[in-house]
Amino acid sequence: MTQTKQYDTVLSIAGSDSGGGAGIQADIKAISAMGCYAATAITAVTVQNTLCVEAVHPIPLDILRGQIDCVLSDIGAKAVKIGMLHSAEVVEVVADALRRHNVTNIVLDPVMVSTSGHRLIEESAIATLRERLLPMARVITPNIPEAEILAGVTITSNDQLPEVARKLSGGSRTSVLLKAGHLTENRLVDYLYNAEDDTVTPLPSERIETRNTHGTGCTLSSALAAALARGEGLTQAARSAKDYIDGAIRAGADYQIGRGHGPVNHFYK
Repeated sequence: MTQTKQYDTVLSIAGSDSGGGAGIQADIKAISAMGCYAATAITAVTVQNTLCVEAVHPIPLDILRGQIDCVLSDIGAKAVKIGMLHSAEVVEVVADALRRHNVTNIVLDPVMVSTSGHRLIEESAIATLRERLLPMARVITPNIPEAEILAGVTITSNDQLPEVARKLSGGSRTSVLLKAGHLTENRLVDYLYNAEDDTVTPLPSERIETRNTHGTGCTLSSALAAALARGEGLTQAARSAKDYIDGAIRAGADYQIGRGHGPVNHFYK
């Protein structure tokens, strides 16, 4: 009798991007490109393109809760990626649902501002995110502006990142992959603070000159969740995700979609 195969499933909890470059759409592409099966729970529908976010329509809380419950009670998930959570109420619903299903392999991308500069989270949600979801996450993936908000510091150089990553972990079991893309150096070094073995791993790359950076944070965190779902250890998963996003940016650098910040090339492999 042939043994039944199982997909490595990742649940993405995030907002929908009508332009297709970020949010749920980027998550599905990245998770699929990494060889995993993508399930979703949509937190909000955004009206956006490569130039701007024109509107955000929240999904009713009972529908959001239902999406998470329905997926986890039947399909399950070897990892969960969390993206745009625009309000404190949404954060509470997501935290409660994941706790109810005993989900532990969580990648939290604390999305706060879009590439075009649109604020995507209410002020009241930040404290709730910090108190409720950060301690539940296996790893969080903030960029520089998000890390400054969460840690209450100003970051001006790459040398600060290891210390800030440790600070964001706060002595908990939550690891931190701190992204350097908003700095101005030509050679960028992201840092993973792995709270599971108390190590700091530099993840260097060369800056790629391109406007096509929409959805890079969503794509990286989804690739990281997929690598964890495949069974990779945290440090190796971070390396795999970093290699994937660097390749996707480089492969998509010369394309033009829209008149603003275009997407990466998710299926370059």
